[in-house]
Order: sequence, then structure tokens, then C-alpha cells
Amino acid sequence: PKFNMKKKLLIVLGLLAAVVVVFLIVVAMQPSEYRVSRSLTMAGPPAAVFPHVNELKKWEPWSPWMKLDPNAKSTFEGPAGGKGAAMSWAGNNEVGEGKMTITDSKPDELVRFRLEFFKPMAGEADAEFTFKPEGNGTTVTWSISGKNNFIGRAMCLVMNMDQMIGGQFEKG
Repeated sequence: PKFNMKKKLLIVLGLLAAVVVVFLIVVAMQPSEYRVSRSLTMAGPPAAVFPHVNELKKWEPWSPWMKLDPNAKSTFEGPAGGKGAAMSWAGNNEVGEGKMTITDSKPDELVRFRLEFFKPMAGEADAEFTFKPEGNGTTVTWSISGKNNFIGRAMCLVMNMDQMIGGQFEKG
């Protein structure tokens, strides 16, 4: 009877080890980088749309993340807009805590950001908005890209980054 029990325990441990190895292999095979992008054509020329992205204090009316926690605290530093302008935020678990800094700004064409996330999970990403004239309107493309560490790759097994972030982009 003791031999049977040890044999069964070894079989269970062997199966458990095999499951862990398969899980690690599947996670390791997930993409190491991600990119999510959405576009929308808005009424008005690029000059009318651009300031709402380039000036961080103008984000409140349209940013989907600011709507998730109306009590979130935002602080601003650097110039009012353009390269070097930065906004830090701290809010509930949905909003988290982080900082975004404009790294490049070309009037009516492009705004690039460096995003730093501190809570609920540390990370970094790059985001950009491009503005292209389209008839009487402007096609705005909002993109985010970054690298997936091991935890990020594991999360991609249960969460679809494109749907999660892209859905927020669509709201914005």
C-alpha cells in the first residue's frame, strides 16, 4: 500500500510538472511586443483638433481614463503643451498611478508620449497621435506600443490587449 501511494504521488507531481512546463512554454511563445491603434475622422481641420491632445490640461473632457475615476488627482509640469509637457495621475485601481510626458510634437501632425505606469502594475509604453486632413475633417490615429515582460505575456493568455486598450481608445 505504501508503494502504491508513493507511485500515485509521483505520477501526480509528474503531471503537475508537465502542466507547468507546458504553461511556461506557451507564455514564452506569446509576442514580446504589442501595438494597439484606432483611427477616427473628426469634424474640423487638424489645427482645431491638435490642441486637445497637445495640451494635457485639455484631456479631461475626452479621456476615457479620466471618466473611470472622477476623483483621480492630476498634476502638471513643464510647458502647457508640446515637448516636455507632463501629467502625473493617481486614482483608483482602474486608473492606477503614472506619468505621461510629451516627447515629440509637430503642430497639427503628431504628438508622441512616453508613458510610465507605477500602479497597479509597473510598466512603460510609447503612445502617439497622428493628425491627417481628410476632406473637411481630420483623421486622428491613436496608438500605443510597448514590450511584454513575462507577466505581460501571461496576462495576454486571458486578456486581449487590443480589445482592452482599443475599447478605451474608441471611447476617447
